[in-house]
Amino acid sequence: MKDNKNNNENKENRFYWRRLDNSAKIFPISAGKKYSTVFRLSVVLKEEVNPQILKEAVKMALETYKSFKVRMKQGLFWNYLEHNPKEPIIEEEKDYPCKYINPKTNNNYLFKVTYFEKKINIDIFHSLTDGNSGNIFFKEIIYNYLELMYPDVFINEERKSKKIEYNTEDSYIKNYDKKAKSNASSKRAYIIKGKKLKLGAIGVIHEIIDLEDLKKQCEKNDCTITQYLTAVLIYAIYEENYKSNNGKKPIKVCIPVNLKKYFPSKTMSNFFSYITLEAEAHKENLDTFERILEFVKEDFKKRLTIEEIMRTMSANVKLGNNPFIKIIPLILKRALVRISYIEIRKYTTITFSNIGRMGIIGKYKDYIEYFLMLIAPEPVEKIKCSSCTFENKMTFTFTSILQDVKIEKKFYEFLRQKGIKVQIESNGVLDDISTEIK
Repeated sequence: MKDNKNNNENKENRFYWRRLDNSAKIFPISAGKKYSTVFRLSVVLKEEVNPQILKEAVKMALETYKSFKVRMKQGLFWNYLEHNPKEPIIEEEKDYPCKYINPKTNNNYLFKVTYFEKKINIDIFHSLTDGNSGNIFFKEIIYNYLELMYPDVFINEERKSKKIEYNTEDSYIKNYDKKAKSNASSKRAYIIKGKKLKLGAIGVIHEIIDLEDLKKQCEKNDCTITQYLTAVLIYAIYEENYKSNNGKKPIKVCIPVNLKKYFPSKTMSNFFSYITLEAEAHKENLDTFERILEFVKEDFKKRLTIEEIMRTMSANVKLGNNPFIKIIPLILKRALVRISYIEIRKYTTITFSNIGRMGIIGKYKDYIEYFLMLIAPEPVEKIKCSSCTFENKMTFTFTSILQDVKIEKKFYEFLRQKGIKVQIESNGVLDDISTEIK
C-alpha cells in the first residue's frame, strides 16, 4: 500500500505546474546580479546550528509546503513553476545576504538555506512568494528543527500551523477591480548619493531596538511604530544626505502592504502591494522631525485605505493582463522590462518593509534570541530598510551598497536621544566605519 501511495505522489508531482502570480511574473524577467529581488529572513538561536538536523527540517517543511518544492521554467510568453524532484542544498553561509540565487548552483530551488554559528538564514527569490508567506515557511523549518533537536521537549507538541490549509491561488486576479484607476505619482524621487562599496558587496547594520521604549515614544506622539520609524528614516535622510546634496525632488518611501489584511486569502504565493509616501521637503518645510512625523501620519491616513490600496493593486494587475503585453514573446519581454525597470526604480528613494511580529508559539520561544529581515539593495535604491519583532526586541536593518553610514548613524543617534535603548550589529563589511555608531 505504501509503495502505491508513493507512486501516486510521484506521478502527481511529475505533472505538477502552476502559473506565476501577477507580481511574480515581473521578477524573473528583471532579476540578475544587480537586481536580485531577493529577501532574507534569519533567526538567531541560543545554541550552535546542527547542519544535518537543519537539512532534515527543511525537507520536512517542503513536504508540508509543497509550493516551495518547485523550479522555474521558461514558457513562450511567461515563466512558470513546476515540481522540483531534487533535494535542497543546505550549506554554511559564505556570501553576502540577498544575493542573486543562481538556480544552476542551487539544485534549481528559488530559495537558499544557510547557517553560521547560531544563525539560520533563508534567502527567497520574490517570484516564489512574499515576506509574509515566506515567514510561514521559515517558521515551519524552525519548528521542525527544534523538534528534531529536542524530541523529549516537544514530544507532545501539536502545532496549529500544520492544520491550516494554504493554497497557491493568484489572489490578485481574484480580488482586483477592473474599474479602479491608477493613483501612481509621476514625480521622480530623490536618489540617495554616495560612494559605493566594491562591486557585489553589501553592508548590513542591524539596530536592535527595545520595543517597550519604542512603544512609549509612539504613544507619546500618537502614532504607530511603522509611522514613527518611517519619520525617523526620512529625517535621517534629510539631515545626512538630502541637505548636503541640495535635494529638490521628493523623498519617496515605498512601504509594502500585506494584502491578506484587507482581502480574504490563504495563498502562499505573492499577495502584497505598497504605499509610497512623497515627502516634498522644501515645498512643505519638512525640516524638523516633528513636521516630518505629522506629514507621515497624515500621508499614512490618506494612502492606507482600502480604496487607495485597491487602486494600486488593480493598476498592476491590469498591466500584467494587458492583451498586448501578454502576446509579446518572453525573450522580447525580458529586454523591454529590463529597460523600463531601471526607469521605474527612479521613482523610489528608499523601501522600508516592516514584517511585524514573528509570532513563535509556546516553548519554541525559549530557544530563540531574535529574528532578522533583510532586503537586497540596488544600484538606484542604494539603501533598503526592513524590520521584524520578536518578544521585546525589534530589529531594524539597513542593507546598503554605500561606503558611509551617516544615515544609519543619524537613525541610531536619534533613537538614543529619545531614550530608546538600541544595540548595533554588523556583517563586518562596514566595521571600519560602523564602529563610529557604537
